[in-house]
Amino acid sequence: MDNHVNDYFSESSDQTPKGNFHKVIAVHNSPEITWKSFSQKIPDLCKGWFELVHLPSKDRIEFTRDFWLTKLPYHPNLNDFLIRFFDSVDDIGLFITQQKFDDPFEAHLIYNLKGGNSFFRGACPATEDRIMRLQKLFPDIILPDDYLAFLQIHDGFCKTTDCTGIISSKKMEETYQRFQALLAQEEPPQEGYAQQSFDPKTLIPFYESFGMPFFQCFWSEWYPEHEMGNVYYSGLTKTISNVKNNNSSIENMAFQTFTDWLMFYLERIE
Repeated sequence: MDNHVNDYFSESSDQTPKGNFHKVIAVHNSPEITWKSFSQKIPDLCKGWFELVHLPSKDRIEFTRDFWLTKLPYHPNLNDFLIRFFDSVDDIGLFITQQKFDDPFEAHLIYNLKGGNSFFRGACPATEDRIMRLQKLFPDIILPDDYLAFLQIHDGFCKTTDCTGIISSKKMEETYQRFQALLAQEEPPQEGYAQQSFDPKTLIPFYESFGMPFFQCFWSEWYPEHEMGNVYYSGLTKTISNVKNNNSSIENMAFQTFTDWLMFYLERIE
């Protein structure tokens, strides 16, 4: 792991009061610590992660890439894209962190990118029970298959030091209620430049921009590929993407599938 990653996963102390965590354990650098001790700290931690980060770096990257390809549903561009993405990964590591004393421990699988200035971090996979609870939050809506599949890879995922990113299923109910409360305080949101009103309750945020009222949301009024598409909501302009716009997805931020958005998110590295 390069200095950019290690600086982020830093402990607070008298010498380094600006550290981001109370406690940090770099599992990939701790061969002396047993699986039993980690599994007791983090019940959600899968043994596959623990075993993965004790392999050589090249094997970590290849095995993780193949797992993504196996887990995610077919998309015509996904295979080539993931091969390119994982070719840009320099190493994969595992950090165990504790935010404050007596806080629960959390696991972060880190995708350190070549170039030394960017990384992605993913939370533990969602269990089947957690996926079922998520679906029950929206009983009248079928959430996209590729989105649910990704949650079984990482139930929470973001780039570099972003503290939000793809929202964990554990936080979805709270985020949805907070999002709806935000919309209720404003004028009825509009669809892009067409200024066409829509029902705010049809928006389900799955990505939140850190510190800003920007969300990527599934929209239950738009089914371009037999599943819900997703649109960008701006709290500054109080609009969502105009799905009638013929501009490219990147320009308009309206994506026909979750996988289309995911490839955009992985590719645009700050």
